[in-house]
Amino acid sequence: MNINIEHLLSQFSKKHILVIGDVMLDKYVWGSVDRMSPEAPVPVVKVEKKDYHAGGAANVAENIHGLGGEVTLIGLIGDDPDGETLQSILKKDNRYSFQYLIEDNHQTTVKTRVMAQGQQVVRMDDEIIDHPSSEITDALKASITKSMTAVDGIILQDYEKGIFSKETIQWIMNEAKQNSIPVYVDPKETNYSAYSGARLFKPNLSEFYKNVESPSAFESAAKSLRSDNQYEILLVTLGSDGMALFYNKEKKKIPTQARSVHDVSGAGDTVIATFTLCDLCGVEPSESAWLANIAAGRVCEEVGVVPVNTNTLVEIVNHHRD
Repeated sequence: MNINIEHLLSQFSKKHILVIGDVMLDKYVWGSVDRMSPEAPVPVVKVEKKDYHAGGAANVAENIHGLGGEVTLIGLIGDDPDGETLQSILKKDNRYSFQYLIEDNHQTTVKTRVMAQGQQVVRMDDEIIDHPSSEITDALKASITKSMTAVDGIILQDYEKGIFSKETIQWIMNEAKQNSIPVYVDPKETNYSAYSGARLFKPNLSEFYKNVESPSAFESAAKSLRSDNQYEILLVTLGSDGMALFYNKEKKKIPTQARSVHDVSGAGDTVIATFTLCDLCGVEPSESAWLANIAAGRVCEEVGVVPVNTNTLVEIVNHHRD
């Protein structure tokens, strides 16, 4: 790829992206294993330390910030200790704007990963999935409307934890269209038609297969999904097989670029953050997908959810050029 990465990174700093989605708290319990439990066939983890990170849509924002872009994050948290912890992490160093809405009856989602010997032993999700009240939904729309006046693009990051109803999605898509703001979508498994007109739609393979009529015919199913919903670009992430890009009449397979895989957590967040910044800077979709792919491969080399940054992106681009 003929990309001047240093020049591109300088352009990233001129872009402001609004990230809207399900924010959550990532908790890591680090330890070691040297025996099996006498009570059940499971390892006994001797806990050595615990740490906390911003996860979900907040990790997308962390990736954008790490790449030098300006970012505003809008999300919903609960009125609980985990929500307070997440607020303190996101407010640290004033890295970017976090406009959070607190719902009394909402529980902050927490993903706890138990790590030992450099790998994940188990993950526990503590969550209650529900949609916000009408009052919070109105406040969410008001915050989005205000933020739209100063952004170049919008990322919708849906983990199906409750912030997005079909009506809310359609409202955002309509407002973005009226303001000529491109929308980049990382969906879960529902409401695909509500994202009609998205600049980018990026499901993974499992999510894709649950929303097509003929999963055995991947290419024709992808083309139908894209045309039926008027997505400008469809990018299906294929795990260890890389990505499949559908744009105009082009279908391109992009093989995975990870040198070694230790943890795939957060790779999808890196993909949509990197692609969005590249696309807003005028990079061709195939080149944007290539950069997003190698950036995701780079974060998979780390243990835990680790956002990409300018230094690691330059390093991995130069590696693949050598």
